[in-house]
Amino acid sequence: MTDSEQPPDNPKSQEDPLFPEQSAAEPNFVTVAKVGEIPEGEGRAYPVGKRMVAVFFSEGKYFAIDDFCPHQGASLAEGYIDSASCSVACPWHHWRFSIDNGAWLDNPKIAVDKFEVRAMGENIQVAEPKE
Repeated sequence: MTDSEQPPDNPKSQEDPLFPEQSAAEPNFVTVAKVGEIPEGEGRAYPVGKRMVAVFFSEGKYFAIDDFCPHQGASLAEGYIDSASCSVACPWHHWRFSIDNGAWLDNPKIAVDKFEVRAMGENIQVAEPKE
């Protein structure tokens, strides 16, 4: 077949992915704070969508997990950060959660939600949770 004999492109095959519900659409990010507002080794809680999200600044990086401890609902943003284990300890009963992935360190099968977080210019932004 020569170039002039090539079949025309099928536009239908190029417009929709095979599984559109699995396409990796860019999440909607919400600005929650300005860079510098969260001191090193601390966290702050912010409303993002219908959730409260704890945003931490540790070792020069931002992390975001669900703000509520599943034990009794304490704010994890008010917890104690351990940069060596990349974790936060609940301020009420010291349940420890990874700020990197949300896993409960005493039983990693249990976890709080983790959220994408980024610094864009002077803004700290968190991806809106999927409802």
